[in-house]
Amino acid sequence: MLAAPDQENQENVPPGAKLAAPGGRTVLGPLRGNQHRLLQPQVPLSEVPWSTNDENYVSFPVGKMGNKQPAFTIHVDEPDDPIPKKHVSKKNSPNEEILGLKTAVASLGTRKPLTPIDNPMDFSSGSPSIMDMSIVQDAEEKVNVNHVPDYIEDIYKYLREMEVKCKPKVGYMKRQPDITNNMRAILVDWLVEVGEEYKLQNETLHLAVNYIDRFLSSMSVLRGKLQLVGTAAMLLASKFEEIYPPEVAEFVYITDDTYTKKQVLRMEHLVLKVLSFDLAAPTINQFLSQYFLHSPASAQVQSLAMYLGELSLIDADPYLKYLPSVTAAAAFHIANYTISGRTWTDSLAKVTGYTIDSLKPCLMDLHKTYHRATQHTQQSIREKYKGLKYHAVSLIEPPERLNL
Repeated sequence: MLAAPDQENQENVPPGAKLAAPGGRTVLGPLRGNQHRLLQPQVPLSEVPWSTNDENYVSFPVGKMGNKQPAFTIHVDEPDDPIPKKHVSKKNSPNEEILGLKTAVASLGTRKPLTPIDNPMDFSSGSPSIMDMSIVQDAEEKVNVNHVPDYIEDIYKYLREMEVKCKPKVGYMKRQPDITNNMRAILVDWLVEVGEEYKLQNETLHLAVNYIDRFLSSMSVLRGKLQLVGTAAMLLASKFEEIYPPEVAEFVYITDDTYTKKQVLRMEHLVLKVLSFDLAAPTINQFLSQYFLHSPASAQVQSLAMYLGELSLIDADPYLKYLPSVTAAAAFHIANYTISGRTWTDSLAKVTGYTIDSLKPCLMDLHKTYHRATQHTQQSIREKYKGLKYHAVSLIEPPERLNL
């Protein structure tokens, strides 16, 4: 069992970490027993009752995520052949400037006019200076890395095999002595805010939640260490998925100095060991990408399906019992039916092996979650999908009934 965090090694705090959080930032309050998170907007950090040593409750402070210092600066090297100082005059007289200009113009010699091209599109000369227009068009076309017709069936088959291997245990929370599903929901909600703050990919969030559930399936964790597990999982997912992942100091920063850099790195090492370094876990997001290839949908349908898929991350019960491919299929069906009135097609049933009857239990659960999203205690995902980037799909009213 993991011990309570200490508060030493404060030198790991990045520049600006001692500044107070913005006034509009919501601070995550303490969680007592099985109660919901207490929201305390516009409360100075000095007055928030954090206590990581108190075993009676756990707190997940959002921290000072607004005032950040730049993580790096761009350094411009000096030219290889700088002009010697003796060749640079501080100030020339007008006569010297005119004389120098005439000399420079005279040195160009007599310029000949350019030969006009009779046919601008005639590339028969094979001149290396002329670019083939077909190359330009090919470069401008967006390439979908998932669209590989020769291997698409093998990729989907591999994902289906790996999702079984990387599936967390369904009832692991019953064996956890000090944490609950409600605490896990608060942690996932906080990770959604972290992802939005640092502009991380949606896949990074899905991977982090998978790492957390798989870790908690094997390890008992004190509530005071639960946020540390989530921080290390988000760090690993960022390293795996992002091109420019946030630095370790940034993850220390967003926990409001609850943990030190050394603690985060130690937990990262432990998570990797427990997961046996199997980080390429299939997620709901990946299966949605596969379904969109087989059955093209509008951008609004895709955003709504992604929104429903993320809603399922909050509640361990009942969604841990469903494979990511099943939850993704249910999300795609509900989104498609809500926007366009279409249902699960026979071609998708043939490709995926899922019929409406086999998806019915997950469809019913996800439909209830969609209806109750406005009343849920955790609202970060709804706020995220209210933006124009996702076509404000979280504001769309769910259908009263599904066509099953």
